[in-house]
Amino acid sequence: MEGEYVERRPPPVLRPFVRRLQGYREFSAAPLRRRQAPVGSCTLILGFGPELRLVGPAGPSAPRSFVAGLHTAAVLTEFTGHQHGMQVDLTPIGAFVLLRRPGADLADLVPTLDGLDPALAALPHRLADLPDWPTRFAALEGFLAERLLAEDRRLPDPEVAHAWNLLRRTAGGIAVSALAAETGWSRRHLLTRFRSQIGVAPKTAARVLRFERAARLVVGGEPPGTVAALCGYSDQAHLTREFRDLAGLPPRAFVQDVTAGSP
Repeated sequence: MEGEYVERRPPPVLRPFVRRLQGYREFSAAPLRRRQAPVGSCTLILGFGPELRLVGPAGPSAPRSFVAGLHTAAVLTEFTGHQHGMQVDLTPIGAFVLLRRPGADLADLVPTLDGLDPALAALPHRLADLPDWPTRFAALEGFLAERLLAEDRRLPDPEVAHAWNLLRRTAGGIAVSALAAETGWSRRHLLTRFRSQIGVAPKTAARVLRFERAARLVVGGEPPGTVAALCGYSDQAHLTREFRDLAGLPPRAFVQDVTAGSP
């Protein structure tokens, strides 16, 4: 497998909403499959070339450009030959603001850009026609900044944004009752507003964020037993169950799978 990967840190105005910007160009003569485990972000893929085959909670599909909302199970991606495009990793708040879609419309789904927004749908062609990565990054950042500052932009409830930021900061380690107390809302009202705008309930978001931290530590070489203790799982068996439920593999097999599919 051959590849070119270029990352760029978002400008300050976008950092509360965009976690990462990346340009990529890949070639694999044999089918290349990767496992995308749940994380606390949404992914915008702006494809310049062939379609990418996906299998996940939303079923099989083969889009070229799409949004992957918050997921509660792994998504498998596969391609043979060339892949070329750009990727934007958005916070759920960023997806709400920049894509102008409530999280409930995106969770466990991978809608194509054609079905979301004409301006988004035109963006991959516009970027593909530019001569190099710096020019593409500048155009992409400009497009996102315009949407952020537009008069018709959609903003989440401040209470929802605060609850999400607390969950993110604690890697899912704060109780829903504490979140409700922080917002001044009842648990029921918090659940309804949070799920509508973020895409999943606060307890589910906490589960995904805790798993994301655990997966990062396991892939980094920490023993599963240590990771279970650090991330607040009751024991190693609990950690293993969460890996099976969310990633489809136990921890050691997950590490092997991630390593095999890494660029």
